[in-house]
Amino acid sequence: MPDRLPVAETAAAAGVHVSVQLAPGDRRETLRRDVLEGLTRTPKTLPPKWLYDERGSELFAEITRLPEYYLTRRERGILRERAGEVAARTQAQTLVELGSGTSEKTRFLLDALVAVGTLRRFVAIDVSEETLRESAARIASRYAALDVQAVVGDLERHLDRLPVGGRTLIAFLGSSIGNFPPAARSAFLQGLRELVASGGWLLLGLDLVKDPGRLLAAYDDPGGVTAAFNRNVLEVVNRELGADFPPDRFAHVARWDAENEWMELCLRSLDARVVRIRDLRLEVEFARGEELHTEISAKFRRGRAEAELARAGFDPAAWWTDAAGDFALSLARTA
Repeated sequence: MPDRLPVAETAAAAGVHVSVQLAPGDRRETLRRDVLEGLTRTPKTLPPKWLYDERGSELFAEITRLPEYYLTRRERGILRERAGEVAARTQAQTLVELGSGTSEKTRFLLDALVAVGTLRRFVAIDVSEETLRESAARIASRYAALDVQAVVGDLERHLDRLPVGGRTLIAFLGSSIGNFPPAARSAFLQGLRELVASGGWLLLGLDLVKDPGRLLAAYDDPGGVTAAFNRNVLEVVNRELGADFPPDRFAHVARWDAENEWMELCLRSLDARVVRIRDLRLEVEFARGEELHTEISAKFRRGRAEAELARAGFDPAAWWTDAAGDFALSLARTA
């Protein structure tokens, strides 16, 4: 991402305004901090957001097309079937998409809200400026009457920069909420509650607890695409911070944590080694078999999900699943 000062609004194309909330060097400084903190603790960790550079995003798009990875297909099917009900219930004037990426699935919601005649504004936030600008321009071209606003920022830092107003529907899809550990998830949901006024809405995509064998297949496909996606975080650190990780000497590990009901992704060192990170002047020792934790993906049950929403100040209003009960969309209103 090119360094630039935060700007309030910059015209990106007809009908599109882009707000860049990342200051010069922001991304690099955040990566430096996360790597220093994560690789000097026990167990070693790296936040999952660093999986998604340009190559990581390409690999994840490939993952969503794998037969084992049911999540995207199930969620798309529910959205196709239920978007009209979401629009009728919420009558949203502003639709906000968190972690928007290409906004491909969100178009079901856009179509439905435009059809009921209430939608005036679409707001998308993502850390990838290039992807966000391209996606926002496509949406502005397709929905010429909408005010399209794109916010380049971090979900954990820039929620208060989102331009909300009127009846607002926040969409957080893909079960991305499952990447937050419980305490952080609770704080994030409370932040969303504070973002929207009374009568605002939240639509969450939630992957559901199911047979661990299916989960393991989804997160460790036989073609090795997920393994390449997981190892790519080492390429990011190598490229941006001058590290010398040998990605092929770290094995992809996906396992089911039955107690916490989440999938956990790690990279396991195949031998003892010292990794040097030039830009941090840091040497990190790995024992043979030591794991670097890169992601959790929590799976949900309806009772627990709705209890978490209620504690954050939302009233659960609807719960829709696919026919197989693999995935759910939860619609909740601010209490």
